[in-house]
Amino acid sequence: MVYSRQMLSVILVMSLLAMMLLVTPPKADAAFGDRVTVSGTQFMAGGKRIWFNGANTPWNSWNDFGGSFDAAWWSSHFQALHDNGVNETRIWITCNGETGINISTDGTVSGATAAHWSNLDTLFQLAESKGIYIMATLISFDHFKNNHANYMSWRNMITNNAKIDSFVNNYIIPFVNRYKSNPYLWSIDLCNEPDWIYEDAANGNLSWDVLQTYFAKAAVGIHQNSNILVTVGMAMIKYNSDTASGAQGNKISNAALQAKVNNAAAKVDFYSPHYYDWMGQYWGVPFYMTPSAFGLETSKPAMIGETPGNGTSGHTLTQDYENGYTNGWQGVQPWTSNGVDSQGNFNTLTPATNAFRNNHGSLVFPS
Repeated sequence: MVYSRQMLSVILVMSLLAMMLLVTPPKADAAFGDRVTVSGTQFMAGGKRIWFNGANTPWNSWNDFGGSFDAAWWSSHFQALHDNGVNETRIWITCNGETGINISTDGTVSGATAAHWSNLDTLFQLAESKGIYIMATLISFDHFKNNHANYMSWRNMITNNAKIDSFVNNYIIPFVNRYKSNPYLWSIDLCNEPDWIYEDAANGNLSWDVLQTYFAKAAVGIHQNSNILVTVGMAMIKYNSDTASGAQGNKISNAALQAKVNNAAAKVDFYSPHYYDWMGQYWGVPFYMTPSAFGLETSKPAMIGETPGNGTSGHTLTQDYENGYTNGWQGVQPWTSNGVDSQGNFNTLTPATNAFRNNHGSLVFPS
């Protein structure tokens, strides 16, 4: 067959286009699955707004990573969450510090076990394959609680600047560098409910000064090595606010953290306060208030980091999600997706996440 010059040109162009498609196939879900960023008071993925139709899956087996990690369970649970509209969950990377992280009695952190890293490698691979963004909570007030063998190691770490540096340099920065190319690690929660470390004698009654120094140093380490967002899961608005009733000041404000480390990277990128019904009599129910009315300053996004998975008093969880969205919160993470206690479970969570996904699909899985 003889082709005209014009037909040969068309064939050549079509061949080149086909080759380009083979080399760079179009990305499915071009926004969902991209790195999460902040724009004003909202979260973005791939240039599209994303709202975290989330959960807490803090552990399957206490101290999973480097301990009794069950990859099959996490794979199945991530799939079930995604199938029911959940796009994100919060996981405790260590539960009380007894497993995974290598810490000496004087508080020096030298790294982590091979099993810890191997289990986390699998976890983040599963998160990516199943389409679940992860908020990684590094430590909790439980690390400092006097009900386990090595609690003094953690108190020694956080009350000594050089030991904090060892934690940041030998664990947090390696953690960040190991997983920063995976956009499904969207944020790091530096500590679960540090309020109780300050308030509770069983947790040491440690000062805000030492806690803020840790937050500041860790935030600088994360921000200087990655684009992963940073938060602190505060137990009460009391310590996350300058304006709420009885507030003790926003302990994680830019000014508070940069007073400890004089660096613009010493900051959290968004707020994630916790709410349970005992708090309502003091500060109101955040789902039915704007973040500002609840007591937060308004320069950053705000989401609910923990809340009862059974819904707040007098409301269904479905109502809590929808009203939280209407009032300007950027996500909700109920406790828990897997029933670690009586606050909630998969069956109480998923009616709410399905309803929100059905009503706001483009915010949950933007494309």
